[in-house]
Amino acid sequence: MKAIVLAGGLGTRLSDITSDIPKPMAKVGARPFLEYLLDYLVEQGAEQAVLAVSHKWEVIREHFGNTYRGIPLSYSVEDEPLGTGGAIRQALETLPDDEIIVLNGDTLFHIDLEAFATTHHRGKALLTIALKQVADCGRFGRAKISDNGVITEFLEKSTNGSGLINGGIYMLNRRLLDDFPMPVKFSFEQDLLEPNIARIRPVAFQSNAYFIDMGVPEDYERAQSEIGGVQC
Repeated sequence: MKAIVLAGGLGTRLSDITSDIPKPMAKVGARPFLEYLLDYLVEQGAEQAVLAVSHKWEVIREHFGNTYRGIPLSYSVEDEPLGTGGAIRQALETLPDDEIIVLNGDTLFHIDLEAFATTHHRGKALLTIALKQVADCGRFGRAKISDNGVITEFLEKSTNGSGLINGGIYMLNRRLLDDFPMPVKFSFEQDLLEPNIARIRPVAFQSNAYFIDMGVPEDYERAQSEIGGVQC
């Protein structure tokens, strides 16, 4: 199991905290948030992690080096921002595997990655997405799924009420990026996934596992009190 972690975000909504560090390095308790995410990958049996980095990426390298708790770390460095899609494509060039797990570096979603991979392979999917049921989708947007477990649509973030949201973990076959050519810089979600969702037919993996997105101030504050006591 090999993973790409998207750790190049600027953290504009946390600018008071992340003005001189990458967003995933924001402290939660006494530790950078990215440590909790890498702990999760270690405990889920990951064999390698590629950190897709950009803004002040040297801070991450100086802290973690080339290994973390026994798993190799490497860095896919963007010379200029490539968007989430461009970052994934560049990081994929460093890995030989056909199937890769991709995680957002500012979210923590404690799904069972082995079960996630099983769902992906069973569905023979180009893309599988982990979904989380929440009480209010307003900040995230809502995913709609068919009776056979295929994601058919992502509704706008202004859509309030309970529902399933994109939990920020993907498993993709590298053929996805071959089948849908994109420019050098592009958003994985907005430019690739959403316009082509009917052709991609991404498989849904639903989980009620612990989830937090520390990308906005209120949830960053919530992470301070919650994350230390959560068990993978």
